[in-house]
Amino acid sequence: MARGDLSDEEWHIIARFLPKERGRKSRPSHDNRRFLNGMLYVLRVGCPWRDMHERYGKWNSVYVRFRRWAEQGVWDALLEALVELGLTDDWRHMIDSTTVRGHSQAAGAKGDP
Repeated sequence: MARGDLSDEEWHIIARFLPKERGRKSRPSHDNRRFLNGMLYVLRVGCPWRDMHERYGKWNSVYVRFRRWAEQGVWDALLEALVELGLTDDWRHMIDSTTVRGHSQAAGAKGDP
């Protein structure tokens, strides 16, 4: 287990809310815990998916599962369940996708005469 990965106690709570994965085309499915740790790594570090550490598996496989879970509403259901269990406060977990960049000309700053 690497620094920042889910502890056994955390995994025990979260595992039941994640969908079971089946392997595609006769391939075995990869561990949800490993993939979730990879997803959390990308979100925590802020790196592109392609730069995810290889100990979590192939970046594209982790990304595809992340997107599939988002489309299935897994993230919303998981957060709602954690709030109901009293393990987190939903106000602390807000993700804002906007980026505001200021430039000196945009702020009305005076340039050199």
